[in-house]
Amino acid sequence: MTKTIAMEVLSTPMEKAVFHIFPAYCKGCGLCKEKCPSDTLMWSEKLGVYGTPTVKPKDEDSCIACKICEMVCPDAAIFIEKTRKKPE
Repeated sequence: MTKTIAMEVLSTPMEKAVFHIFPAYCKGCGLCKEKCPSDTLMWSEKLGVYGTPTVKPKDEDSCIACKICEMVCPDAAIFIEKTRKKPE
């Protein structure tokens, strides 16, 4: 018998992207914070897999949607979903 386990994801809509983090995968290493060129990430109150803080965006304007945080995360805990601007 196969058992399905629901995975919690915390999503934060921003100007250029939606920031998704999976706390069950985040070990709180801080590589994403360290490598972010726009200093967008800060520690969150939400705890990750080892009881360490996860990260969250500081505000919705500073993220440039470069996906560096997603690429450097050793545990694939971050997913950046780029958003398209609506034509005016």
